Amino acid sequence: MKFGRRSFLLHSGAYSTAAIGLAPRPLTAKVGKANLTTVSDGYLALPGDFVFDPMPQQQLAPVLSEFGISRERLTLECNLALYQHEDKTVLFDAGSGPDFMPTAGNVLDSLDAAGLTPEEITHVVFTHAHPDHIWGLLDDFDDPLFSNATYLMGRAEWDYWWNPETVHTIGEARAAFAVGARRRMEVIEESVELFNDGQEILPGVLAVSTPGHTPGHMSFEIRNGSESAMVLGDAIGNHHVAFRRPDWVSGSDQDGDMAAVTRTRLFDRLLSEQTQIVGFHLPQGGMGRVERDAEGYIFVPGAA
Repeated sequence: MKFGRRSFLLHSGAYSTAAIGLAPRPLTAKVGKANLTTVSDGYLALPGDFVFDPMPQQQLAPVLSEFGISRERLTLECNLALYQHEDKTVLFDAGSGPDFMPTAGNVLDSLDAAGLTPEEITHVVFTHAHPDHIWGLLDDFDDPLFSNATYLMGRAEWDYWWNPETVHTIGEARAAFAVGARRRMEVIEESVELFNDGQEILPGVLAVSTPGHTPGHMSFEIRNGSESAMVLGDAIGNHHVAFRRPDWVSGSDQDGDMAAVTRTRLFDRLLSEQTQIVGFHLPQGGMGRVERDAEGYIFVPGAA
């Protein structure tokens, strides 16, 4: 099944009332002397096939039943991470803006509720360049919304979306993603800072390559004092199938096999280090921890 922007909007329109009625709960945790907060951009409402289509359907059914998830549609929170330490106010991703889905694009309201204006954001760090992560970069006049911020993106991710061939090779369903990403990247071309895997991009913020969802997808390990957290982006895209069966290919990933390998390794690391996580599409504000149970991994929401 193919899912272009038209299909996304049709489904989001069908379920927008239900989505808007489920406001996520913002969470704030201490990471050493710093604050890590989740900032809501709203929701995505998607056809179930977008994620579930390539999975083994008979084995999928009991997993969805366990979590009360519909096979036909998904409502996913969009939770941006906000890291505040000393003179730095760092926003991970920019949200959807007004042009992707009517259920998303609410980051400005959420920042306002947190007592912040877009001008107070000092850095915007991108996990990847899908619409719900980068289309919120521009204001109504096609200028950078976070006008005083420094923009940072992984070099491999930038090169992928900047390549003029990507729009022709990404597939018809995602061609609009490529066009939209390139248009926004052109605005910040002269000011963006690119980085590589393993690089400390800001004091205490380490880039961790987590490819598969997109070719250059990055997560970020935050360390302050003896405490740490991991901003996951979409490396782990939901709290049900991705946790129970991280080895299954998901239709939401551009390279499903690579993403499955990445998820499996990431779960091993998160469980071993017992670090706090922020997942862009995880529920109840997106912040929590990974634990094991008899069926695999489980997401335990809440700030530490």
